[in-house]
Amino acid sequence: MNIPSRETTNQLRSRYPAGTRVELTGMDDVQAPPIGTLGTVKGVDDMGSIMVHWNNGSSLNLIYNVDSYKKV
Repeated sequence: MNIPSRETTNQLRSRYPAGTRVELTGMDDVQAPPIGTLGTVKGVDDMGSIMVHWNNGSSLNLIYNVDSYKKV
């Protein structure tokens, strides 16, 4: 996994502040929520992972440049 630059991480924090709603469109993980699951962003960590509380109770993070998601 490539670690995003500080600039990229700051851009992610600006684009996905806490409270932003997102929809999962793709994640290659056996524990991933189903495609189409909605969630609320809790924040972005220093590795550029978007921390999400999914509506189905999961808290699996979105990984920048790996997982697929969109703002809703």
